[in-house]
Amino acid sequence: MTSCNTTQTSPVFPRELGAFPENKNYELFISRQSELYQRQNDIRSEFLRDYTRIIHSSAFRRLKHKTQAFFSPQSDHICTRIEHVLHVESIGYTIAQALGLNTELVRAAAVAHDLGHSPFGHKGERVLSKLSKRDLGESFWHEKNGLFFIDSIELLENAERKRKNLNLTYAVRDAVVSHCGEVDQNGLFPRTEYIDLDDFDSPNKYQPFTYEACVVKVADKISYIGRDIEDAVDLKVLNDKNLEELTALIQPYVDTRGEKLNNTIIINTLITDLCSHSNPENGIAFSRDICAMMDLIKKYNTENIYTTHRVRLADKYFELVITEIYDTLMNCYDGKNTDKLIKKLPYENLPSSFLEWLYCYRTDTKDQSLENKPIFNMESREDYCRAVITYISGMTDKYAMDTYSEIISF
Repeated sequence: MTSCNTTQTSPVFPRELGAFPENKNYELFISRQSELYQRQNDIRSEFLRDYTRIIHSSAFRRLKHKTQAFFSPQSDHICTRIEHVLHVESIGYTIAQALGLNTELVRAAAVAHDLGHSPFGHKGERVLSKLSKRDLGESFWHEKNGLFFIDSIELLENAERKRKNLNLTYAVRDAVVSHCGEVDQNGLFPRTEYIDLDDFDSPNKYQPFTYEACVVKVADKISYIGRDIEDAVDLKVLNDKNLEELTALIQPYVDTRGEKLNNTIIINTLITDLCSHSNPENGIAFSRDICAMMDLIKKYNTENIYTTHRVRLADKYFELVITEIYDTLMNCYDGKNTDKLIKKLPYENLPSSFLEWLYCYRTDTKDQSLENKPIFNMESREDYCRAVITYISGMTDKYAMDTYSEIISF
């Protein structure tokens, strides 16, 4: 097996296939929804400007207090959502550099890809989707919510102290909404057509538009499949017997040198195999054996980690917390009288926090410090409902729990 040699002289993918000026679609890749201000002394590329905007956003900072796989771990060494996106960045960068793809686009897409995640991970996402289907007739899914956040919710203050939307490049926005890593698929090729990203109405409906986004999609899976095992061992969800079982299961595919499986072996095996088999003919691809190994590990993790009683013990609590916050705010809706009803809520923090957040996005706000596009019409119950769901989706685990505690306390 050849290794991922980052010093190779001839890249696997020629520059005209990567997100570089030589690509015929490059101007589409770097296009933005509106013109971006320019600095005469700016030394950053378009994708690097996106990267810095993302890591300075509030949604990125909140990832450090959002569940990855395990809820509210007492150990500081268990992976949170922010560590996960940094792992995706590291893995994606390694792969992109080895294949000759644009590492700056991969880095930006990687740190942005999970900005739409709700509190309590995928379990919280399912609760919000249940509420959204019931009251809006549409699913809630974190990839589409991530696009909504970077397009319409996240605000950064510019040099003139005006708060504006992030206004990221099309290639990064596309990578966020198309990154779904839950679908088992090998040999990823980018789609050829430039589409309105609002056409995504379900996860994985379209392939990404760039090879770099395909790399992020695969790096997402590589990053969690082994790390979740490592964390499960530390939390005693898995034991030595489980590791022996898993090691025996994948022994036909990888030499563990007589040792029990660990995250180092998994990541090295997956990255080196992917780099060895990816090319313009195969797409971003694993070998058949390593793809089969990956599927076995995912199946084992599902049966022995994600669906175990201990891990799912808090699911009812997650639904209670999110539903109660949602119902409390939705019960205040009364058209033009909604603000008054929110202010009458007998809580110290929730009314002011929600109204302060909502103020930035409603169509009846007139504030010269805001230069974003208003998106919520307070005379529309649907808009208000969507605002409440969006507000909750941005919460950290702790903030959601604290808000619930405030609601039920006297």
